[in-house]
Amino acid sequence: MDPNVQEKSLAVTVDPVEHHGIRVHPQPTSDPLDPLNWTRLQKHTILGIVMFKYFLFTYLTSTTVPSFPDIQAQFAITYSQVNWTVAVPALGLSVGPLFWSSLSDVYGRRIVFVVGTLIAFVSTIGAAVADSYGGYMAARFFQGFGVSPASSVGMAVVNDLFFDYERGEKLGLWVLAIDSGLLLGPTFGGFLNLVSAAWINWFNAILFGALLLLELFLMPETLYPRTLMLSRMPKTSPSGSDMETSNTGPIDTDSALPVRTKSLRWLNTSPIPGLTTPPLYTTLTRFLSTFALPVVPLAVLGYSFLWYWWVLSVITMIPAAYPEYSPLVQGLLFLGLFVGTVVSEVCCSGRLSDAIVRRMARRNGGVRVAEMRLVLAAPAILLTGAGLILFGVSIDRNYHWMVGQVALFLFAAGIQIGNTVTSSYIIDSYPLQSTAVVIFYAVFLNLSAFVNPFFIAPWQAAAGWTWTFTAQALVVVGAGSALFGLLWRFGAVLRARAALPGWVNPEFDSI
Repeated sequence: MDPNVQEKSLAVTVDPVEHHGIRVHPQPTSDPLDPLNWTRLQKHTILGIVMFKYFLFTYLTSTTVPSFPDIQAQFAITYSQVNWTVAVPALGLSVGPLFWSSLSDVYGRRIVFVVGTLIAFVSTIGAAVADSYGGYMAARFFQGFGVSPASSVGMAVVNDLFFDYERGEKLGLWVLAIDSGLLLGPTFGGFLNLVSAAWINWFNAILFGALLLLELFLMPETLYPRTLMLSRMPKTSPSGSDMETSNTGPIDTDSALPVRTKSLRWLNTSPIPGLTTPPLYTTLTRFLSTFALPVVPLAVLGYSFLWYWWVLSVITMIPAAYPEYSPLVQGLLFLGLFVGTVVSEVCCSGRLSDAIVRRMARRNGGVRVAEMRLVLAAPAILLTGAGLILFGVSIDRNYHWMVGQVALFLFAAGIQIGNTVTSSYIIDSYPLQSTAVVIFYAVFLNLSAFVNPFFIAPWQAAAGWTWTFTAQALVVVGAGSALFGLLWRFGAVLRARAALPGWVNPEFDSI
């Protein structure tokens, strides 16, 4: 069903606010405390904080890679066991959203961000001082668990702040943060390992401390009782005019308005007024119910297990691919991945996706369709496959390290575009259920990262570099193209045949 139809049943009946002749989502109010009405500077400051947390989300998993030999010697473990030290925080990143998201729907985004960062800060100190493999692994798990709100709750904050026509660009930046953290982590880790392997985690603790201060002083609450406030303080749009010329609707001064966003206490520990209070197990039940929305599991599971998880194949195997180099130089060899990520985002990811959707929507009578987001999947798949093949061949044949950098550039560009395509697609498919679909996305994306390190080293040892990475490329190009091609052709049909979800995001679910 068209998400606009769903929203009309949830809000007061007023002329919809439009942008360039297309109805916007979410519909704004005339309330200055509405996050959609905050200044561009404040919105992007909050977006920057969310991106910083999402950067650390993956930075902490990969920044220890250059210190693998030191960790292996310190705890007397095998190379495969060292790989597991990257998998375990990914497990925390995977299960965390199922815990934090219900709390954020009741008590707000800000308190969850603050408590999660505090847990990550303490556990990072624990990882720095750990004197046993078991203690180190436990600390690594809670690092991931503490920073995990950056995924599901972080994307919810992005949706609180920005309209759908901005979504591709903002989600592209959000995805850029996670990919940059994953790829820059080893570069910083290589430098910090010159001091000691423990100093990598001490530096992580400094970063989490800085993030905690930013959240406390520059990040107000963004969860907003939108449906209730649309009935009290609507922003009208005469004759369906554009939002830039919208008028302020009548303000309900007779009824007491709930305390909200910036007017809440500095550390709010009570349920957000004006919203229903769902049971804390709601996140789990909605997570399971998301399997009934076919395009979401197809897109997310397909991207996670046919495409994205090969990131960990590359990252965890670079020290083995270039054993002749020091940890410092090995860290610098990750820069090809980072440059590919940034270039693809700036040139051909979020903003380009928005432009494509706008152009296709105009040709479609002003109606956006989620499948318009899938146009960029094809070039992204080809870039990823080419990068994987070239990387494996370059290591097997001992090509110059610059050939490997070109391979990593292509690979990372494809991953970045694919991540933006997938996240934008599932949100555009179910905008009123975006929190649930993002949780689904976060759980399986990180579960794939948890699984990969357990098999990649034995696979490479048995098959060699060329065939290991060529096989991965064939999976991406063959199965990935088939899956996203089917979603392009039949996604709208599958969505129309699926039952309408029986829930909406908390901001649309008023008392």
